[in-house]
Amino acid sequence: MSAEPAMLKFEDFTPTPAFVPPVGASPAAAEAFRRVTVDDKRIINSKADVNQLVPFKYKWAWEKYLSACANHWMPQEINMSRDIGLWKDPTGLTEDERRVVKRNLGFFVTADSLAANNIVLGTYRHITAPECRQYLLRQAFEEAIHTHAYQYIVESLDLDESEIFNAYHEIPSIREKDEFLIPFIDILTDPAFKTGTPQSDQDLLKSLIVFSCLMEGLFFYVGFAQILALGRQNKMTGAAEQYMYILRDESMHCNFGIDLVNQIKLENPQLWTPVFREELNGLFRRAVELEYRYAEDTMPRGVLGLNAPMFKEYLRFIANRRCQQIGLDTLYPGAANPFPWMSEMIDLKKERNFFETRVIEYQTGGALNWE
Repeated sequence: MSAEPAMLKFEDFTPTPAFVPPVGASPAAAEAFRRVTVDDKRIINSKADVNQLVPFKYKWAWEKYLSACANHWMPQEINMSRDIGLWKDPTGLTEDERRVVKRNLGFFVTADSLAANNIVLGTYRHITAPECRQYLLRQAFEEAIHTHAYQYIVESLDLDESEIFNAYHEIPSIREKDEFLIPFIDILTDPAFKTGTPQSDQDLLKSLIVFSCLMEGLFFYVGFAQILALGRQNKMTGAAEQYMYILRDESMHCNFGIDLVNQIKLENPQLWTPVFREELNGLFRRAVELEYRYAEDTMPRGVLGLNAPMFKEYLRFIANRRCQQIGLDTLYPGAANPFPWMSEMIDLKKERNFFETRVIEYQTGGALNWE
């Protein structure tokens, strides 16, 4: 009978750490085998392995990713039956109210596609912090959900799809906003574009500011206010509920982008020159002008207790807020918020009875508690 093998003890094992470089390796090769540390990480131009999520350096980005996942929703969860009945009723909505709905869908359905393309084809490959990349992946998915939501509304209301989806070609106030944004997408999606020089790093920073502060943080706000105003009057409540969720998502996108911008500024202070800041001021002023033209186009006679002049003040108020958030001087001193209820919709962690139903917690679709 053979003897039983001796029992092995833990100390008998001598593991070889994966980070030990081969004997005789050059300094460059040895560096390649070194484990990533927090100090190696940077938002842009990092030499660290972008595939190594931890150790976390930018915990704020990871926390935003977790919050976004907790706020998951899907368009088809929202009942559109009341909206359909109201839309089919010739007396259900005024022509001005119908114009607001169609103009909004026409802008938003393309805008979120532009945002997704900008993330997937441009921004993502130039950001070298894995925590931030993780959030960007979630954000890209949310942009897809938003596009899905607009399509779901168009389909539910049996709107002319070609009219809505081609609005960015055919409606000047929508086309001008998209034409303002597209150059900032093109520069990042150009395969030849690389960060690492003062000019290219400023170009990336400028694009991030345009998309976080001006697109998601300004261009969406006339439409949000209009559709949510409909919901507050118990009209188009299904569409308004979806816009509420989209507003929450976009507010987080905006805040994440601003944190990203401020972190890049902190790590690369040489980019924040007086000339660069003045260029940004011009972009902010131009964006306010374009969004105000859109307000005039969507509300030529005033509607829902709203009118274009009210939005001039609102847009200046928002522009000031975005400037302050990234360290620019305010452009419109004294501008006030004529729609305090919009701040409530953005800031409240729990929903109140704005529409027909009440969402107790803004959480995952499976966890929504309806009363």
